[in-house]
Amino acid sequence: MSAAHDALRAANARHMFHPMVDPKVARANPPLIIERGQGVHVWDIDGKRYLDTVAALWNVNVGHDRPELKRAVAEQLDKLAYYSTFQNTSNPPAIELSARLARMFAPEKMTQVLFSSGGSDAVEGALKLARQYWQLEGRAGRTKFISLKLGYHGVHFGGASVNGNPAFRAAYEPLLPGCFQIESPYLYRNPWGESDPAHLAQRCADELDRAIQYQGADTVAAFIAEPVQGAGGVIVPHESYWPLVRAVCDKHGVLLISDEIVTGFGRIGAMCGARAWGVAPDIMAMAKGINSGIVPLGATLINERVADAYYRPEAQAAVMHGYTYSGHALACATANANLEIVEGENLAGRSLEVGAYLAERLEEFRRYPQVGDVRGKGLMAAIELVVDRATKEPLVAPAPFVPALIATARREGAIVRIQGNRLILSPPLVFSRADVDETARILHAAFDAAGRASL
Repeated sequence: MSAAHDALRAANARHMFHPMVDPKVARANPPLIIERGQGVHVWDIDGKRYLDTVAALWNVNVGHDRPELKRAVAEQLDKLAYYSTFQNTSNPPAIELSARLARMFAPEKMTQVLFSSGGSDAVEGALKLARQYWQLEGRAGRTKFISLKLGYHGVHFGGASVNGNPAFRAAYEPLLPGCFQIESPYLYRNPWGESDPAHLAQRCADELDRAIQYQGADTVAAFIAEPVQGAGGVIVPHESYWPLVRAVCDKHGVLLISDEIVTGFGRIGAMCGARAWGVAPDIMAMAKGINSGIVPLGATLINERVADAYYRPEAQAAVMHGYTYSGHALACATANANLEIVEGENLAGRSLEVGAYLAERLEEFRRYPQVGDVRGKGLMAAIELVVDRATKEPLVAPAPFVPALIATARREGAIVRIQGNRLILSPPLVFSRADVDETARILHAAFDAAGRASL
């Protein structure tokens, strides 16, 4: 091994805090150092190849090392890498991307875009624009937000406040007041013991209705949710859930914010997750698949109803929100090239087709006693791990099964992600049936080895 690689190993986790992990744990278990990627694979610094079953973090949708994206980066660098959009200035890629997004999401009547640097930023923008909208409407008392238990909306104070998992909140409380969580349409685990997905959807929609009435509709700004909950465990609602939610929001005049950070740009088989359920939200937060991770980028989209309030001649509607890198020229140029691939290769359709095969293969894993549930939509899937199927007690680290499963998968040549007690699969949208077969082979080996390790 080279001296450079030795230096990397020596410095690994010595000075860098890694997200979502105790730094002592990272230092004691040095992170895997990924050096390069191509297609649906990545390589570590020792040259070992891994199948990337998580698309890095839900986001490398078109695969690693796409020549089209490298070409877009090079061409843009030859012109302009960056210039601020704060001083009544703009740049061609940002203008082109805003127009492209308006075209792509015309069915949802999205007309305006606020660019940012990632998903957490995009959610923060969505919450702020929702509150400002109600001020412009002369209804400044509408400040509250309702969200779902187990929902994940990023790590800023606003997003953390509407997160529905205490693990992401506890270290930073108290958070933003006026944020309330209700039950998710989680068929495998719900407080009513409901086993009929349509009935559960109705129960959850009714709870949203009651929560808005209890808070007072004139105090609620918006309901925010993911079309399919991601970090919460790939919770897939019944097809009736989002239409029911839209109807409840309309009944009370509450804005509907769709957190499309993960589901946007084809992951569940439609260009946005809300469209997969036949619903048009008022605001959408997008990132991740927008440019497949090449340069950090996020976008908050608003529909014509919300945008109209900002364009009234008498409105004092300055958007007092934004980031140094909003509309970053290089990020937007790569997004334009990325979305050409997403549309040109019909990756939403591919996600449905290959995702159906992935779901078929994952059903095999129900034979393992540690598997309580298998679920997914498109190329977004989860295997829920339990100690006992009867009690549904979650199987989590430090139980030997979990680290043994991850270690064996890596040894067999795949990077897998376990969030809590859910093994989550979110591969690049260019995954093939052969890649699914390889994933299944590796996971079977990992489950077999983990089962032996836990005896």
